[in-house]
Amino acid sequence: MRMLPRSRYKIKTKVWIWPGMAAWHMVTLPRKQSDKIKELFSDMHRGWSSLPVIVRLGRTSWKTSIFYDKKSAAYVLPLKAEVRKKEKVTGGQTISLVLEIKP
Repeated sequence: MRMLPRSRYKIKTKVWIWPGMAAWHMVTLPRKQSDKIKELFSDMHRGWSSLPVIVRLGRTSWKTSIFYDKKSAAYVLPLKAEVRKKEKVTGGQTISLVLEIKP
């Protein structure tokens, strides 16, 4: 029987804004967690090196994907406008979230 790898991560990171017209709010996962996720789940990537996840930020949970960014050698997570409004999240703010990989 194959053991499933650890798939839940508690993350503390800073919100940044994607440079461009859409002004997406993003977070970059810490390098240590990104390296571990890549090691355990890289064979399960979908297009654009994405992995499906469930994220909990405050009282809000949602399904989305994280994307591996070669430039920063870490995963990035886009924050939905709806979630940001509910949880009163702004660019430059440090947030804590729980991320669960759901390949």
